[in-house]
Amino acid sequence: MKTTAEKPAQQGFDRRYDVQGLDAIDVAVLDTFAYVREDDLAAYPGEPMEIEITTDEFSPVCPWSGLPDFGQLHIRYLPRDRCVELKSLKYYLTSYRFVGIYHEHATRRLLADLVKLLDPLKMEVRCDYGMRGGLNTVCTVRYAAPAPDAVQEG
Repeated sequence: MKTTAEKPAQQGFDRRYDVQGLDAIDVAVLDTFAYVREDDLAAYPGEPMEIEITTDEFSPVCPWSGLPDFGQLHIRYLPRDRCVELKSLKYYLTSYRFVGIYHEHATRRLLADLVKLLDPLKMEVRCDYGMRGGLNTVCTVRYAAPAPDAVQEG
């Protein structure tokens, strides 16, 4: 029975960088604006507008090593009444920079925060985290607003 820890084969293999917890995700910075301007009286034909936001600068960190993960993030949604303001979204995404979180949890958290903020008709969050150790992780989560309750006739 060993009582002392073995030294790693190479110096630095036991290194780990500190990471922040989920409370470092800055949800309060998120802001919105009205989907339809009050001063715009034009009626727009067709389906609701689909909004797609893409960035390749999403970079939470591995909770185990503290090393950065780089993901290409795609957010697609059908707004109900509100749209996300892009500068605030950038600050929100940047707040993940030192948060130790698994790919799957980060993707689900993004969806949860944005659905709570916007109450969209539909939303999809997809993140392609790229290759690591010969494996590529792509996480996709979706939300669809519940159908309005059917009016009951008495």
